Amino acid sequence: MIIRNAALETVCGYTSKLPENTKPEIAFAGKSNVGKSSLINVLMCRKSLARTSGQPGKTQTINFYNINDELYLTDLPGYGFAKVSQTEKEKWGKMIEKYLNTSKQLRAVFLLVDIRHDPSANDKMMYEWMVYQGFHPIIIATKLDKIKKSQLQKQLKAIRNGLNTEPGTVIIPFSAQTRQGREEIWDLVNRLLEEES
Repeated sequence: MIIRNAALETVCGYTSKLPENTKPEIAFAGKSNVGKSSLINVLMCRKSLARTSGQPGKTQTINFYNINDELYLTDLPGYGFAKVSQTEKEKWGKMIEKYLNTSKQLRAVFLLVDIRHDPSANDKMMYEWMVYQGFHPIIIATKLDKIKKSQLQKQLKAIRNGLNTEPGTVIIPFSAQTRQGREEIWDLVNRLLEEES
């Protein structure tokens, strides 16, 4: 996809009403610090439109990025951040749940997991919940540049087993540093959008 323009259009907090968008939405979920904002910046060919931080828990809102006036990339708050109170976590959880349950334009959900580690209990819970809600999450294995090429297949297998993925689940290895995986993600998004047009 050629990015002609990309802009943060809507930011929703706990109490905000979700926007009634008329364009397709592609959502990105993942635990804090897994690299969601970095991924979205790479997809949009922007350095810092989505705010990245070394500090987990930076995204506390649902952010809607308008791409070419054709679709939205939706950045969901990171889950599983230890330093946040239980009440805050529950609010974020409810916010994500409400969005995934009520968005009429949501076409696909990408779940980001760190390729270096086995999926966490939170990752498993999120994956199972999405499947239970009728989604077929596409897995993005982030931080690909942090492992050796020889470890790739072993780590992908650990993710498949750890999440107990459905047969046919797509896993895309991705690196924000080398941009590897960017084209595969856009190809997939384009295919999803073509299927419905």
